[in-house]
Amino acid sequence: MPKRHPLDLVIIGAGVVGAACAYYAARAGLRVAVVDRGPVAGGTTGAGEGNLLVSDKEAGPELDLALLSARLWRELALELPGEIEYEAKGGLVVAAQEATVKALRGFADGQRAAGVDAVEVGPEELRALEPHLAPDLAGGFHYPQDAQVQPAQAAAQLLAAAPDLVLHLGEEVTELLRGPAGEIRGVRTARRDLHAPAVVNAAGTWGGAVAALAGAVLPVLPRRGFVLVTEPLPRVVRHKVYAADYIADVASGSAALQSSAVVEGTPAGPVLMGATRERVGFDRSLSTEALRRLAVQAAVLFPVLADVRVLRVYHGFRPYLPDHLPAIGPDPRVPGLFHACGHEGAGIGLAPATGVLIAASLTGVVPPLDPAPFAPARFAGPP
Repeated sequence: MPKRHPLDLVIIGAGVVGAACAYYAARAGLRVAVVDRGPVAGGTTGAGEGNLLVSDKEAGPELDLALLSARLWRELALELPGEIEYEAKGGLVVAAQEATVKALRGFADGQRAAGVDAVEVGPEELRALEPHLAPDLAGGFHYPQDAQVQPAQAAAQLLAAAPDLVLHLGEEVTELLRGPAGEIRGVRTARRDLHAPAVVNAAGTWGGAVAALAGAVLPVLPRRGFVLVTEPLPRVVRHKVYAADYIADVASGSAALQSSAVVEGTPAGPVLMGATRERVGFDRSLSTEALRRLAVQAAVLFPVLADVRVLRVYHGFRPYLPDHLPAIGPDPRVPGLFHACGHEGAGIGLAPATGVLIAASLTGVVPPLDPAPFAPARFAGPP
């Protein structure tokens, strides 16, 4: 039997970001292993709604990353071997007052300059797009580029399509192996050592803990969020629909409970109702106040949902970084350590572009956009 060539890269994390890094690195010719202490999509990815949004991002580096990812997701929907439930449903941002419409107008002007298709719609057009919306809304904006995937399926299919991938699930990384000059030499789990000259930290909300194994600082914090899932319904919600205050919640650094109506249908029939944000560590207890707010705000936006049964609730933790930009690229303090985490609630949408940037950095090719705003060096501090 011919000897398999050694690993070039170990990726810590089998969520959608780690899977995208594995997919693009393997396609670039690297031999890749992925290791995760749980199953595929067992963390934030499995608790996500699958949003692929450009609508909630102001002009700047994150929007550039989202636009690149939007194109890549369209390609992946055709390339991947299995179904990822890609749905180009479009997004609809709505406002109850004319003053809010005016603010959205300025927001959209900046987005258009960056390449976003943002179409202002009045009250009657809103009802044509979403017949079950509340009748007293002042207007909003339609974003045709917004889409959705099934996140756990997307992660699984990316891993399945990565050439010659080695996958180790149920194994927690306990140590980063180092050489005499402190350079990365691989990872250690309770079962094995995986030797490689590069390691990608794609551990999501646990990214800070993984960085700390190498003595690096990455201030990732968990930000808890809940989603309500209704009984199966006819397609009463056609787009990703959310109230304008959701944009402010995404950009906020507050640790307190925040909630704004985010409602969407699914191909299987249930309606998903979010979204909340709060920093409470890794507390997994249910918050009745958060659930109450979600139900009330969704019913205000779509009165037809007021008497619909909620069958289940799920929640997860978004990997939050204080400047609201992910950390993507090499760590300046630890040769061979790369980070791909801190995407907060946008990790599913931003995963392909993150994978492309990581693969470009590993192979020395010119990346499709400037990676500097995402450099982990911004958290390194003084020498």
